Amino acid sequence: MPEARQEEQQGGSILRTAVQSIGIFLLIQFVTRQLAGTPQNSDSAKGAVVPGSNVPIPEYSLRPPTLNPDASYNPIPQAVAPMWPVGSELDISVYISPSLIMPSLKSLPKESLVINEKAFKFGDWKEKREIHADFAVPKEVQNNGTLFAHFYVGQTGSVLDPTAPNYDTSKAYHFFRPLTQYLPKKKVKKTRNLLAGANATEEVGDDASAPKVIASYYHPNFTISLIPDSGVQNYPALHPAVRSFVQLEQTGVRDASGQNGWYYPILYTNTFWQLKKHMTELNSTVTRLPLNVNINNLNNWKFSILSAMDEGLKQQARAAASGQSSPSGGDGSEMEMFKEILIDSNSYLLATTAVVSVLHMVFEMLAFKNDVSHWRKKKDNVGTSVRTILANVFMQSIIFLYLMDNNENTSWMILFGQGIGIAIEAWKITKTVNVRVRPTAPGSLLPYSVVFEDKHQLSETEKKTQEYDQIAFKYLYIVAMPLLLAYSVYSLLYETHKSWYSFIITTLVGSVYAYGFLMMVPSLYINYRLKSVAHIPARTMMYKFLNTFIDDLFAFTIKMPTLHRLATLRDDVIFFVYLYQAWKYKIDYTRINEFGQGGEGEEEVEKKVAAKPLTAPADVDVVASAEPAVAKTTGVAKKDEGRKRK
Repeated sequence: MPEARQEEQQGGSILRTAVQSIGIFLLIQFVTRQLAGTPQNSDSAKGAVVPGSNVPIPEYSLRPPTLNPDASYNPIPQAVAPMWPVGSELDISVYISPSLIMPSLKSLPKESLVINEKAFKFGDWKEKREIHADFAVPKEVQNNGTLFAHFYVGQTGSVLDPTAPNYDTSKAYHFFRPLTQYLPKKKVKKTRNLLAGANATEEVGDDASAPKVIASYYHPNFTISLIPDSGVQNYPALHPAVRSFVQLEQTGVRDASGQNGWYYPILYTNTFWQLKKHMTELNSTVTRLPLNVNINNLNNWKFSILSAMDEGLKQQARAAASGQSSPSGGDGSEMEMFKEILIDSNSYLLATTAVVSVLHMVFEMLAFKNDVSHWRKKKDNVGTSVRTILANVFMQSIIFLYLMDNNENTSWMILFGQGIGIAIEAWKITKTVNVRVRPTAPGSLLPYSVVFEDKHQLSETEKKTQEYDQIAFKYLYIVAMPLLLAYSVYSLLYETHKSWYSFIITTLVGSVYAYGFLMMVPSLYINYRLKSVAHIPARTMMYKFLNTFIDDLFAFTIKMPTLHRLATLRDDVIFFVYLYQAWKYKIDYTRINEFGQGGEGEEEVEKKVAAKPLTAPADVDVVASAEPAVAKTTGVAKKDEGRKRK
């Protein structure tokens, strides 16, 4: 249950981080596109123009046989234009092999040909095909080798085998892509039953402190996308991920200036939506694997975004596998969770969750502002449960220690927010009572102790608040302590833990998550005995409970156990009880209540009196008749001036 609660806390930050990253990337790609890309015109017969200049790049079929006399050959082309026009029909064949070097296609086993599509129309957005196949896993791949997919693409009717004597590089090309990934195995902490022998009950798994073990993983699904609107590209300025999919003309031919060249149609193998949990670890027990491929045409801007993000995630995973820290500070797991949410969640529910995530941040900020403002202005302890504040500090500290004990699965943002919450609750204690260090009585084990002293002589209502607080916590202990002991015994007998410290922290935090809402009961009891809710910061409570309803929405979006999903509804019960109390114990905001809060200020009263029309007879002294009204309204008797007028 604590792990599920942790996923719930991370859900909102994951959505916000992903949306911000995509927005920033879109802006960067838009600027780059304006500087480096020119859309291709399908019916252009005069070639294309180099971005940033008026130098034309002729069609590949009209390329010059030699360079200009004063031109120099550049081995790296500065601008590249498409070789084949949009609308061409293409043949696509894919062979699998554990080797990078391919022999003659006729000599390969028939089963190695997994895709053989004919006359796929390049640039037809309605053209979509699906391929489903399976194949035998080569022995080299079973022994941690790499499985490669060799792509042979050519204009319909052309020879695709590069070893054939009539192979024409102007009509066909070949490249390869790995189908397997090397990823670290998930580490499992070594835990044991604390009451039994370690060797008998130790869980099977990798030690979290041991070196990372790398394994080969395979995912059966990916998409082959052709990019018809890529146009003329500034080759050196392309994003590295995009440039890795650009296949330059194989003979290295250039235009008359020697600076510009051509490239084959971009064929993008889209693996962005592959999740690690759907991957298969390859070993000697895996003999056959499925293959599911979609073939379509994709917009260039989508290709740029997906390829760049996918490469970034793979770089993070590779850095984490080698023990290095990536520039973004993560290992790609947060984005993996975000993709899982996008795939598994309903689109309408996901859109609603994205909107309320923004509202959650706004309400959280407003709740913090009003809570601090309320406690800064608070002058007494009426209606305040000091024990509840102390219990909140204790519970939030337990949660903080639990997050630190599981720091490999906790982001620093959550740790920082938890620490700020502890600091605010501790500050509330100093506003309620004086925290002092006093000498202990003779014979005590400790020379000094921390005591809480009242800031002033308590009023009758404040004394009642303390009495009701004590009564509420007495009954709370009667309910909570047996539950805590029962949960501790169960956890000790049937669950495994890293150490006794981990057992104590995990048990306490489990109790906090399960029974934490009981800490709000004393405040409701104090409201009931005082027959008032005037001492409650209504705005703060409203913002916090709105966030509670938003958390309920997250509970149905983020993966978690059913019991924990139901447990997120517990705070709603407290809220409805508070609403009933607010309805039953009405508050007159136009007067100062019994706790010295609210009411209209003296300045507003004086302004109303000054603006009130005169109603006294003409022969009566206006000043003498107006003064008693002011004195009666404001409660301030001006005795000296009254004596003078008498």
